[in-house]
Amino acid sequence: MTITTIEQLEQKLAEPSEALVRDMAQIDGDIMLLGVGGKMGPSLARLAMNALKKAGVQKTIWGVSRFSEKGLKEQLEQEGVRTIACDLLDDRQIEQLPDVKNIIYMAGNKFGTTGREYFTWAMNSYLPGRVAEKFRQSRIVVFSSGNIYPFTPVASGGATEAIPPAPVGEYGQSTLGRERVFEYFSHKYEIPMVIYRLNYAIDLRYGVLLEVAKAVKSGQPIDVTMGHANCIWQGDANEIALRSLNVCTSPPNVINITGPETMSMRWIAQEFGKRLGVEPVITGQEADTALLNNAAKSFQLFGYPRVSLLQMIDWIAAWVEQGGETLNKPTHFQEREGKF
Repeated sequence: MTITTIEQLEQKLAEPSEALVRDMAQIDGDIMLLGVGGKMGPSLARLAMNALKKAGVQKTIWGVSRFSEKGLKEQLEQEGVRTIACDLLDDRQIEQLPDVKNIIYMAGNKFGTTGREYFTWAMNSYLPGRVAEKFRQSRIVVFSSGNIYPFTPVASGGATEAIPPAPVGEYGQSTLGRERVFEYFSHKYEIPMVIYRLNYAIDLRYGVLLEVAKAVKSGQPIDVTMGHANCIWQGDANEIALRSLNVCTSPPNVINITGPETMSMRWIAQEFGKRLGVEPVITGQEADTALLNNAAKSFQLFGYPRVSLLQMIDWIAAWVEQGGETLNKPTHFQEREGKF
């Protein structure tokens, strides 16, 4: 199968597994996605709707966002999502949100942090306290990031959940702040939570693999100093977020979310070179350490991702070859100083 259109891509991202369908049937209550307007939110909402339909279960999927992207609110409404336009930094607007049993918290700020550090800290560390107070009777899946970990030796297999956080830079520090604030309220109110530490979700329009493929095709040099990375298909990451609602605990259950491979960026560039008929231009020398997650715990809980790394490479190579639409949202996976 080759994905050639946005419609095919969205359909693939919203395709639930049987395991998700079963888990969605077991979830008690409606589900609210806070920050549904981000990169992953719309496809997560569609996946949830499709899983509910297959399960034959009546629940409301709520989507909350500022909805700065024109037309997204109306599109999600047409697909059955109940949307609410809300500035989450406005306490009055948060208080007016309906009480919902299940919250997936996706709000946050990463890119553009440098120069606006104050806004990133407000979004990532202040806002979680306001949300936890409002939804203290709910269960909450809190999107976090592998950026809270220190760099680990490539040969180590990546940071497990047992590795103490040591974030580099203010984005990573404020993201750890998000976790700690939610953790405080989980203890205070016994709120069941999952801390969902995601390391590089991708689809065909953005992500680590797309950036390498585009560089290979255009003949731009690829710096492999940050020589290794993890990634996971966005559809698989969305599915795990929804299924995580069934494994929330207090204190929070911390789970790394990524693919099983420690990817060599040099190898990735060479694989795209083969598919695109271009010799990649590689610069730099691989460092001994990288920002890597070990997601063995998530595989034990949820199984391995359905979309393989080679499948993602094939899809993205074909997408780049045909000039498919991209989001122009770089990951800055090469960054070793924590500046985003």
